[in-house]
Amino acid sequence: MTDLFADIRPYRDDEVENVIRRLLSDREFLGAVAMLRFGLMARWMPLLLQPLVRYFLRREVRGVTDVHGMQMVVRAYVERMIASTTSGFTESGLGRLNMDQPYLYMSNHRDIALDPAFTNYALNKAGYQTVRIAIGDNLLTKPWVSDLMRLNKSFIVKRSLGGPRELLAATRTLSRYIKQSLLEEHSPIWIAQREGRAKNGLDQTEPAIIKMLAMSRDKQQQDFQDHIGCLKIVPVAISYELDPCDGLKAAELCQLATHGSYEKADHEDVASIAEGITGNKGRVHVSFGTPLAADFSTPDEVADEVDRQIIEQYCLHPTNIYAYRMLHGENAALPDEVYVEEGDCSRREFEARIAALPSAHQPYAIAIYANAVASKLALKSGAPASC
Repeated sequence: MTDLFADIRPYRDDEVENVIRRLLSDREFLGAVAMLRFGLMARWMPLLLQPLVRYFLRREVRGVTDVHGMQMVVRAYVERMIASTTSGFTESGLGRLNMDQPYLYMSNHRDIALDPAFTNYALNKAGYQTVRIAIGDNLLTKPWVSDLMRLNKSFIVKRSLGGPRELLAATRTLSRYIKQSLLEEHSPIWIAQREGRAKNGLDQTEPAIIKMLAMSRDKQQQDFQDHIGCLKIVPVAISYELDPCDGLKAAELCQLATHGSYEKADHEDVASIAEGITGNKGRVHVSFGTPLAADFSTPDEVADEVDRQIIEQYCLHPTNIYAYRMLHGENAALPDEVYVEEGDCSRREFEARIAALPSAHQPYAIAIYANAVASKLALKSGAPASC
């Protein structure tokens, strides 16, 4: 049979061993792992450290012959990352979901790799099936990055195409793949609510994402409402007490505001992934919302409901309150009866973190945290959210 999705789908069980062998022989991959583990030492002693990295990786993947086995290796890495770079990980809302139902988890997007990783970890820890992860091809700047992502059940969203006709064809293929995964293969999906991270801390769903999902609908047999209902979209809100990339995001936002444009450096997204994984995140919370029913007539209505649930379910941390009061004063009104997760970062530590940034970047860094509070206030008032 023709594999219609061969160039975008995750690797299958029968492909895993060959891909692992390819990765273990890729010097660039081994060098990247060495840099992640040993820092500058990897540059000074690559001939010594790369064989050492290959040896330890071979030990870790020994006996891995399928996707599940690979995901258990990834889970061990995630658990070590949680232990070393967070002050605790919690989740809420899974109790309202059916363990046997494949959902389309639509998440806010703060970190390139960690948002789906934390979602997957919460699901797997609670006994739910892990997700297939949508990832843009702009992130796959190296062959080994693509291999690594597709081993971990990622599928590719093609964005770097030549013209509108090619992009339209790729978007239709993507939509059909997501529908087939959910309804025929009973495999849940993770997708961000927008293309690119919400660098300013404002979580807003792009209706274009909903329009893409609707492209797989058979218009002769199913209306838009029923199609959305059968996808079982579950909004997911991920909150970090500290954003390891807050300084990088603030620098980009400052340059955009000052010069009107920002040009990424080569492999900048890969560097952001590494920063997110290794940086201190404080406490992390993942909140699962309620599946969307067949009650929405337009993509904008769906986007509004996803926004409402993500903002409502978003778990505030003390850092969000510190930032909001730094911008609006100590007596600034806060959302009524708002729940604030216990934090690990003190006000003094947070202010020192902001003060360590260039002065021009500081207002943007503060707003990254404060906008979570502004969004909750705006949800009550109906006004636009922004600090």
